[in-house]
Amino acid sequence: MPLAPADPELAEILGLARDLARRAGAIQRDRYETGLTIETKSATIDLVTEVDRACEELIVGEIQAARPGDAVLAEEGQGGDAEQARVRWIVDPLDGTTNFAHGFPRFCVSIGVEREGERAVGVVYDPLLDECFEAVRGEGAWLGTRRLQVTQEQDFGRALVATGFAYDVHKSDDDNLASFRNVVKSARGIRRDGSAALDLCYVAAARLDAYWELKLHPWDVAAGFLILEEAGGHISDFSGGPGDRSGREVVSSNGRLHDALLALLEPRAR
Repeated sequence: MPLAPADPELAEILGLARDLARRAGAIQRDRYETGLTIETKSATIDLVTEVDRACEELIVGEIQAARPGDAVLAEEGQGGDAEQARVRWIVDPLDGTTNFAHGFPRFCVSIGVEREGERAVGVVYDPLLDECFEAVRGEGAWLGTRRLQVTQEQDFGRALVATGFAYDVHKSDDDNLASFRNVVKSARGIRRDGSAALDLCYVAAARLDAYWELKLHPWDVAAGFLILEEAGGHISDFSGGPGDRSGREVVSSNGRLHDALLALLEPRAR
């Protein structure tokens, strides 16, 4: 059966998140491979389009109309964030903007919700594949009617792993390249697809065995972290400590391969 939370508030939140993710995804599908106005933000490879902004305006506006007391943290700056709010929405309206701008079919809408400071609901929607990954704390992770479960793989040599590179990769020496080399020499395969939210969901869905990345943001990981946790996965920082909400250090896996992946990652100055 599809995910149907017993908690009435979480059922309401999940229903709203599903609806908004699909509506924003429809905008992306309609504008895919059409003429776009592309701007840069923190770096020349950090892009934003009018589609990002339109999707965020839709999502944030509808959240504020339906649940005016909730806080909203959204990538492009709309909404009103309050980290200590009882219910806090964390929104990436278009995760994978560089892919979207180039017509590369790997992007999504990501909506995570915290309640009382705890991850409670996550929805990630891929509009081109029409795949909606979702989770509610304590009720599992789902893709439609399929309950998600991470792989059972224990041999890193048979693992398919994903990663990414931060927007400051052209300028920073803390660039993930040494770790990338170590992993590519050890795993069966490595992928760099450009959507952190989907990479986390793919570990949850047993399409990947592990994924790591640096210098992400809360909106990149809020939904994906919960989906992966509810599918039985493990998340940490580079030292093996608990993964935090910031996304600055993300190491995720099926759990069985976690120590092997951590051993391959270059230590970072803290």
